[in-house]
Order: sequence, then structure tokens, then C-alpha cells
Amino acid sequence: METALYIAILVISVVMSVLVILQSRGGGINRDSSSIYRTRRGIEKTLYQATIALGVTFLLLALITSLPIFN
Repeated sequence: METALYIAILVISVVMSVLVILQSRGGGINRDSSSIYRTRRGIEKTLYQATIALGVTFLLLALITSLPIFN
């Protein structure tokens, strides 16, 4: 079980890194200088929500693996 948690953390961290890189690349494409705030739509919104979900999952798995049971 311990190995599975570590593998899950590794996979989530790699996927989350890819999502963050994709967000940073897409940020410069549709820049509108007239408005500072804009709504995320389509794939940009999906990437944003997936990044948040994976971040929360990563945090929970990291907390679970730091419990004394796994040390």
C-alpha cells in the first residue's frame, strides 16, 4: 500500500507539472490588454479546474503518507 501511495504521488506530480506548463503557454495567446480580469472558458477552464483538483489530491496523499503508520 505504501508503494502505491508513493507511485500515485509521483504520477500526480508529473501530470500537475504538465498542466501548469500548458497553462503558462496558453496564457500569452489570448491576452487582451483592454481588460485585466477575464473569464476562463473552454479548455483553459478545464485545465485550471484539473490543476486545482490534482493539487488538492496531491496534498491529501502527501499528508496521508506522512502519518506515522507509513514511517
